[in-house]
Amino acid sequence: MKAKKTYAVFGLGRYGRAVARELVENGMEVIAVDAEQKIVNDAAAYLPVCKCADVTDSEVISRLGISNIDTVVVCMASNLEASVMAVTLCKEVGVKNVIAKCANEMQQKILLRVGADKVVFPENESGIRLAKNLLSSGFIDMISLSKDVSMIEIDVRDEWHGKNLIELNLRKKYGFNIVAIKKGERVNVNINPEQPLEAETTLIVIANIAKLGKIK
Repeated sequence: MKAKKTYAVFGLGRYGRAVARELVENGMEVIAVDAEQKIVNDAAAYLPVCKCADVTDSEVISRLGISNIDTVVVCMASNLEASVMAVTLCKEVGVKNVIAKCANEMQQKILLRVGADKVVFPENESGIRLAKNLLSSGFIDMISLSKDVSMIEIDVRDEWHGKNLIELNLRKKYGFNIVAIKKGERVNVNINPEQPLEAETTLIVIANIAKLGKIK
């Protein structure tokens, strides 16, 4: 069985707390970090691993074992310098996926330039939604339609290339209802189930949240 993915959340403001809490409540291993002791003390009530530390210090990054973390979420948009340092240090120690929260387009450009793999605007993407996307490994994006149902974008897997939807029978296997197929900027809602799926194609599907874990 594949080991659980590990996460670190830097900055425990409202957004960071929402990301960390959603991940923890879904059984993920999360290291939550903030520079203010009071914030850490408050968050420790619902975050099992909560540290007070300066993540702009390379020794702290090493001591926390961040090099072993799969995904780091940097939620310190109010302090661009700290965000830049945290992103840079995480990439230097080999973290594969670093997501940073930003306040504006200029910050977005800077954070992407120093190595962030994804930059999110809090007004466009809530902390809970980001956490759900992280939990849904392999999904590009997920939008909740109700408590139990979401619309999801998922890349066509390598093993699906050249096969059609009838052969794959994704609805039976995973409970997916495919509503469109996207390639580049083109979105096709008139789906031919006998058409083989191509590389670099995205499926837009509606699925029950409880069944998302079947996709590995």
